[in-house]
Amino acid sequence: MSTYLPTIKQLQYLVALHEHGHFGRAAEASFVSQSTLSAGIRELESLLGVTLVERSRRVVRFTALGNQVVEKAHRILREAEELSDLVQAAGKPLAGQLRMSVIPTIAPFMLPRFLPRLRKERPDLELFLREETSQDAVESLQHGRVDCVLLALPFATGEVEQAHIADDKLFVAFPKDDPRDPPATISAEEIDAMSAGGRLLLLEDGHCLKDHALAACNRPELRGSATMIGTSLHTLVQLVDNGLGLTMIPEMAVDAGILKGTNVVARPLESASGAREIALIWRKNSPRRSDFELLAEELKAG
Repeated sequence: MSTYLPTIKQLQYLVALHEHGHFGRAAEASFVSQSTLSAGIRELESLLGVTLVERSRRVVRFTALGNQVVEKAHRILREAEELSDLVQAAGKPLAGQLRMSVIPTIAPFMLPRFLPRLRKERPDLELFLREETSQDAVESLQHGRVDCVLLALPFATGEVEQAHIADDKLFVAFPKDDPRDPPATISAEEIDAMSAGGRLLLLEDGHCLKDHALAACNRPELRGSATMIGTSLHTLVQLVDNGLGLTMIPEMAVDAGILKGTNVVARPLESASGAREIALIWRKNSPRRSDFELLAEELKAG
C-alpha cells in the first residue's frame, strides 16, 4: 500500500484540466495560478508513477489511464463533498454554503422574486448561484460542482431526488399585427399553421425549453426544420418583435414583463403538454435532503 495518497486538491486540478482542456482556463476555474495547477498535476503523476496528461505546445491530451483516473477522481470528490455535507447538515437548517445551478429560462424571472426574502429570512445561508443550460447543470450536479439544480421537467436527470415547485404554462408569442388573428387560446394545430415556412423560433440545443416547446406542438419532427437561433428568451422575443417568426415562452417570463416595450402578444397554449414542471433536484441520498426540501418550500413561497 502506498505511503502517500493523492490529495483532494490534486484530484480537483486534474478534473478541472479534463473539463476545460486547457491549463490556463482550468487554473482560472480553480482560482489558482497556472503554474500551481501544473505543478499539482505533475506531483500527482510523480506520486502515482505514471503519465496522466500528454502535454504539447497546443494540445492537452489525456492518456487512456488518465481518463480512467479522472472518472475515479469524480467519484472520490463526490464522496468528499458528501462528507462535508454530512457535517454541515448537523448544524443549523439551511445554513452555510450551498451551490445551486439555475437554467436561463428560469433564473431572470424567478430569482429576483425570492432572493431578497431568502437573504432576509436565512441570513446564515451563503448561496452561490450558477446559470447553466439543463444539460450542463445536470452534469455539474452529477460531478459534484453544485449541490442542487433548479430546472424544468421533463428532462433526463439520472438518479436524483426532486421537489415540485410549480407548473409553468407555455404561451405562444407572435407579432401583434399577425394577419391570422389567433384566438384567445392557441392549439397545437394552429401553431403548425402559424409556423408554416420555418417561422418557429426556438432556443438552441441544450435548453430544455426547446424540447418542451416541440412536445407541446406534438411535432417532434420540427426539431430539424425549425429556425433554432435563439440563445435566450429575450433574444427570441426581439426576433418576434421584428417580424421574423413566432416562439413559445413560459408564463413566468410573461408575468415578469418580458414583452414590455414590444409589439409582441402572448396567448396560452392549449395542449396536453402545454406546461413545464419547475423542480428542485439533488443527488440521491444526499445528507442535506432536509435543506433542499426547505429551499424548495422557500422557492414555492416566492
